[in-house]
Amino acid sequence: MTDTTDDIAEEISFQCFEDDCKLLGNLLHDVLQREVGSQFMAKIERIRLLAQSASNMRLSGIEDMAELLEKQLASEISEMTLEEALKLARAFSHYLTLMGIAETYHRVRMGRSGTQLSKSCDDMFSQLIQGGVTPNELYDTVCKQEVEIVLTAHPTQINRRTLQYKHIRIAHLLEYNDRPDLAHEDRELLIEDLVREITSIWQTDELRRHKPTPVDEARAGLNIVEQSLWKAVPHYLRRVSNALKKHTGKPLPLTCTPIKFGSWMGGDRDGNPNVTAKVTRDVSLLSRWMTIDLYIREVDSLRFELSMNQCNDKLSRLAQEILEKETLSENLHDSRSQPLSRSLFKHHGQQAPSLPTQLPDRADLPACSVYNDGGGSQYPKLELPGTDYMPLAREDGRGKSSSESSSKGLSPNVPKAPENGSSANPNGSTTGVTPRGSFSSSHLLAQRKLFAESTIGRSSFHKLLEPSSSLRPGIAPYRIILGDVKEKLMKTRRRLELLLEDLPCEYDPWDYYETKDQFLEPLLLCYESLQSCGAGILADGRLADLIRRVSTFGMVLMKLDLRQESGRHAETLDAITRYLDMGTYSEWDEEKKVEFLTKELKGKRPLVPPTIEVAPDIKEVLDTFSVAAELGSDSLGAYVISMASNASDVLAVELLQKDARLAVSGELGKPCPGGTLRVVPLFETVKDLREAGSVIRKLLSIDWYREHIIKNHNGHQEVMVGYSDSGKDAGRFTAAWELYKAQGDVVAACNEFGIKVTLFHGRGGSIGRGGGPTYLAIQSQPPGSVMGTLRSTEQGEMVQAKFGLPQTAIRQLEIYTTAVLLATLRPPQPPREQKWCNLMDEISKISCQKYRSTVYENPEFLAYFHEATPQAELGFLNIGSRPTRRKATTGIGHLRAIPWVFAWTQTRFVLPAWLGVGAGLKGVCEKGHTEDLKAMYKEWPFFQSTVDLIEMVLGKADIPIAKHYDQVLVSESRQELGAELRRELLLTEKYVLVVSEHEKLSENNRSLRRLIESRLSYLNPMNMLQVEILRRLRRDEDNNKLRDALLITINGIAAGMRNTG
Repeated sequence: MTDTTDDIAEEISFQCFEDDCKLLGNLLHDVLQREVGSQFMAKIERIRLLAQSASNMRLSGIEDMAELLEKQLASEISEMTLEEALKLARAFSHYLTLMGIAETYHRVRMGRSGTQLSKSCDDMFSQLIQGGVTPNELYDTVCKQEVEIVLTAHPTQINRRTLQYKHIRIAHLLEYNDRPDLAHEDRELLIEDLVREITSIWQTDELRRHKPTPVDEARAGLNIVEQSLWKAVPHYLRRVSNALKKHTGKPLPLTCTPIKFGSWMGGDRDGNPNVTAKVTRDVSLLSRWMTIDLYIREVDSLRFELSMNQCNDKLSRLAQEILEKETLSENLHDSRSQPLSRSLFKHHGQQAPSLPTQLPDRADLPACSVYNDGGGSQYPKLELPGTDYMPLAREDGRGKSSSESSSKGLSPNVPKAPENGSSANPNGSTTGVTPRGSFSSSHLLAQRKLFAESTIGRSSFHKLLEPSSSLRPGIAPYRIILGDVKEKLMKTRRRLELLLEDLPCEYDPWDYYETKDQFLEPLLLCYESLQSCGAGILADGRLADLIRRVSTFGMVLMKLDLRQESGRHAETLDAITRYLDMGTYSEWDEEKKVEFLTKELKGKRPLVPPTIEVAPDIKEVLDTFSVAAELGSDSLGAYVISMASNASDVLAVELLQKDARLAVSGELGKPCPGGTLRVVPLFETVKDLREAGSVIRKLLSIDWYREHIIKNHNGHQEVMVGYSDSGKDAGRFTAAWELYKAQGDVVAACNEFGIKVTLFHGRGGSIGRGGGPTYLAIQSQPPGSVMGTLRSTEQGEMVQAKFGLPQTAIRQLEIYTTAVLLATLRPPQPPREQKWCNLMDEISKISCQKYRSTVYENPEFLAYFHEATPQAELGFLNIGSRPTRRKATTGIGHLRAIPWVFAWTQTRFVLPAWLGVGAGLKGVCEKGHTEDLKAMYKEWPFFQSTVDLIEMVLGKADIPIAKHYDQVLVSESRQELGAELRRELLLTEKYVLVVSEHEKLSENNRSLRRLIESRLSYLNPMNMLQVEILRRLRRDEDNNKLRDALLITINGIAAGMRNTG
């Protein structure tokens, strides 16, 4: 029942899904019998049966009886005590969550059914070859494809991470339960484990008691990589490679990466004062640290696997050089008279022996056992972290038990990034947790001495464990090479720990890895040697997987984008120009701004004087550019300018970036690492979308800018379009049409100047914020807008839904690949005739007028919105680090799109996704264009997908529930506004069915309809309970228990709708 389910197949058999729901429901019932008692369980069951009966009556068309039963249900809920309401909310919330887990696992089960999946690489490659695409064209297009999935910290993930892990464990148990060879005793043990998990969930507080910091959000994103994507990526690439080899005769090149990952977590400062320059630096370093830690585990496993002696001459020579270097090092250690050199302290990472001395974690498992992480467990389980973090740091691949973790869930040797940019002690220095403690300046000499002593001791001890170099000529050369690789990785990790703690870090660049190419070099050498010696089958195992991971994730897992609002850059330039007595930048017209910025960009001197004193918010902007210069494009991705509207917005960032790089380069005494960041304008409002093409033309007409794009970004311009704010600004239909036209105009503008373009889609999870099935969205883009490249955000709860399990992640990555491939080689059809575009303009105009007249021009609407929804209470959920409003006003305009959609989703009215659509369709149909709209639906993918998404969301709307919110919570004077909106919803349903020629909603998606209906007996009472709690809470605002009960109903409804905002 999720908007993001790309392929619960139409022919799906629900029997297994229903069996899982029944099993989990019965176990929850048994747990609750024990936890709350049989008397209250009888009351819960009566509530459920009343709701089920009412739902059945309504589905059968017996409205009067349904209304009577719903009144009885509301009456019984209103008579509950607060304690009873709290227990009921928790019980139904957990049941809806368990149903969601069963649905997620069922998608995994269907993916393993053995039949060829639609939209898989094998299926799509076959279709394209049969459709006339040559094997060479297919191969070249796949190899050149560049898709980047950007994970964001948008606050829509409502579940605590602790509960997310428990949900994953339940999904694994359901998977184990499917095994046909499961013995009776094993099944009984499995049931016991399920009961334990469900009991643990019931006894865990489901509410976040504190807001997450930006660093917390970044850790959650990194955990998705470790938990799922790390395992999914090699398997996904194997699928692509195998399908390519089957249909073209050539496998995917080993270092080819059709999909990469980016992140906004710790970099998105738009309206979020908690994301500081220091937070960005710490998150980037933490990401690099985790990457190296994951690579150390993989190298450990490889060292045990590659035990063969046969190798090519090149690898043999390198292994001999490493042995000779180790021999020399041992001789130096044996010479006690040698004074302790500075370099000994500099390189105080543990010495990694060439000969492994213990079996690393999972080394005994085959490479294909991606999902079976359990060690001694009797069934597969994920290796799950503690409450607040992940088991990142494990020396030699050995994990820490939860009892060994700190109270924050961090392993003792995980560098703990300071949060919110604040210092851990009064003098501003930063402390952190490392394997060897903090190296404060006062203890530096003592630490050096201790390290020298401990190093000598360890060296002597290792000599007892291992034979000397002269006695080990038979050691496998691959193990020697990989031992050296591991040593460099460990020094790299230690260097990052020192950087995170702001401690002296003087490693020799030859002793650590800075770029992925340095790391890939020895791995590719091992691969080539194995291939040349006839051991290709070994080369294509763990080693190939590691090479593919390095190619995909690089040295940073996910490159971090920075995002800031355009007005903040203008304020910064105001401060600089006033300081230089040049006037006030923001008061100049656009031409003067462009002239000034271009002139400064062509110059070679810095603009910002080092002595300048500015306000804290201006300093923060300048500090961000300094951090960007320090980290460079090796660690960071794009610099996104939100609310961009002019060419000067882009040039301003280019100038501030150039200035910071000049300053940092001067301080370092060498060029900044990596290249300049891509500067990406984000067009969000309808007005800005309409001007997007003109802005890009203006930019590319500037010689300096065009040459900069060609020289520094391979002739590639990236442009971002925003779905959320445009939808809140003008309504979903108008936003969709303006986005379609804007993309076409931007593509045309770039083509005029011979510049390639990548469109970056800022899509939310819900349909009201531009969400919907990935495949459908990509296939409905304007022709020519997806030419082998695409960037797209995945936000909040959608990240967990799509990528939380390795199996679902593999499927999603395939869908991205095949959708972009099809849109590139077989672009979607444009509108057949200009008349269709004219009709869209007419529908959009009427729709926008209706939407804005209701939301922005009706003086009663804002008060109605606050009364009819739990919007005001959403802030207590603590689901994000950023404020719910960009500015401290009460109007709709500055309310963020997420709480706007979230609030209406809670009441099941989902107003942002459909308001205005009915009026637009009706207006055009009444002018005699009904047949034209039907033809547009059948022949134009964009129009069809737009209508289908609206139909999907209408299927999730519930008028009786929305009416109940109004009757109980809305003032008498505003009741008519609610009634008018419900009539508008019915009008929209009517005309959507006219255009699609469906008899009823979701006719072409029966599985969705059935999933909706299966939840109603739990979802409807949750809504009625929320109404009752809101009624009480608004009379007793300081009652914390009532507030808790409300937040639990919000959790439950979000779980039932499988969607927040």
